[in-house]
Amino acid sequence: MTQQIVLDIIREGLLTVILVAMPPLIMGLAAGLIMAIFQTVTSIQEPTLAFIPKIIAVLLAIVIFGPFMLGQVTQFFLNLTTNFNHFIHPALYGG
Repeated sequence: MTQQIVLDIIREGLLTVILVAMPPLIMGLAAGLIMAIFQTVTSIQEPTLAFIPKIIAVLLAIVIFGPFMLGQVTQFFLNLTTNFNHFIHPALYGG
């Protein structure tokens, strides 16, 4: 296994993590921003008020984007397992 193969696997893994984590994080960020604007406009200074909308937004994002997220993780795993023999000794397989 060469350094380039290891770096490619790490790069693909990090890209998969970013793609899977992005939808819930963005939805949680949006819910937090909306709640912060609402608290500022209404002068409500309750720090725990934003937790429930954030939790609901993250759960909603998981429900909506769940198939996409599962597909990304599954594709990464299948790519890793089907090419496992190429990772062990790439010279034998034209790498």
